[in-house]
Amino acid sequence: MRDMDNNAHSVFLLYYHLIMVTKYRRKVFDDRISDRGKEIFEYISPNYGILLEEWNHDADHVHVMFRAQPKSEISKFINAYKSASSRLLKKEFPQIRKKLWKDAFWSQSFCLLTAGGAPIEVIREYIETQGEKGNEKSVPVPDLSGS
Repeated sequence: MRDMDNNAHSVFLLYYHLIMVTKYRRKVFDDRISDRGKEIFEYISPNYGILLEEWNHDADHVHVMFRAQPKSEISKFINAYKSASSRLLKKEFPQIRKKLWKDAFWSQSFCLLTAGGAPIEVIREYIETQGEKGNEKSVPVPDLSGS
């Protein structure tokens, strides 16, 4: 079983895949701009109980895999990140303004997917067969007794 995260009252493993696209899908990312965007993410994320796992970019979007906690306010974090990174990236890389002439750096929308753990169908089947005689399927469950 994967190493679980935990706090005083729970055990969890929450992975997310986030895709953020530039406004008008303008091709503004190169390695330097992406690296700086990643640094900003790593600076802001601990305040929201978020830990960066993977980061990569294409010319007009970034892919991010991160872990979160049950208390993480993910939409607030994403908005804070997009706001701070937009301001800082445009300030530090003036060439961006030639492609994005208005205030927004990011598209207003984003794609957020849960990731990790067992596939949905495996979990669905496990739950559906609970209590059935002869059910020999097993999903490892962490010890929640606190001892």
